[in-house]
Parts: sequence; structure tokens; C-alpha cells
Amino acid sequence: MDEITNARGYPIGAMSRETGVNIETIRYYERIELMPKPDRTAGGNRQYTHDHLKRLSFIKRSRELGFSIDEIRAMLAMVDQDHVSCGEVHAMTMAHLGSVKNKIRHLKQLERALTNMAAECAAGDVPDCPIIETLFNA
Repeated sequence: MDEITNARGYPIGAMSRETGVNIETIRYYERIELMPKPDRTAGGNRQYTHDHLKRLSFIKRSRELGFSIDEIRAMLAMVDQDHVSCGEVHAMTMAHLGSVKNKIRHLKQLERALTNMAAECAAGDVPDCPIIETLFNA
């Protein structure tokens, strides 16, 4: 923890450990301008602030919930412009929830189809495999 409490800020390794976000992913978020570029030491090392840490935690949690980079960018733009509208964020969240529900519905259809295909197969050493036949006939 000494490296985190350093007066110069958080090095990238500390950011990674604190948030669980891979170092390369942090660099990627900087390249696509989701994360602001941090100051650098005389030696060229990144030095992040507590605000960077909070933002990275926000991004990670949003990604865990399945929000896209564009959706996260839109939410952060509202935060950055001090124009956060709970209604807008709610609408984005509800749209995302609808998308998640559609994916779940599709995954359940896939599960049923795969279960049915597997049930038709005796899993033996016969030359004709009903699963292969089903895939060819689909």
C-alpha cells in the first residue's frame, strides 16, 4: 500500500491491483479516451489521481453489468459536463436491461435446441451422428 499512498499519485500497477483491471486494459481506456491521460513522472511513469481510480472503478463496474463502451462514454460525458440526468441514466439502464432480457431469451432458445439435439444422440460409436445431421440440415 505504500506505493498507493505516494504523494505523487497511484502508479498504473496500483490502479490495476486496486480495481482488478488489467494494466493493458487501463492503457486501452486511455487510448480510446474513456480514461483521461494521467500526469507522468520525470521518468515517464503514469501517476493517477484518486479521481482516476474512481473513474476506472466506474468503468469496470459498468462493464461487469454489460454496458457497452459507447454507453459508458455517454454516462461519463454527462458526469464530465456536470449534466447528469437521472432520467437519462434510467432510460439507458432500462434499454440495456431490455437488451439483456432479449439475450437471455435467445440463450434459453439455444439451450433448448442444444438439449434436444443432444437427446437425439446415443453418444455411441455409430457412424451416423444425429447432431451432425441436424447441423447439416439446419
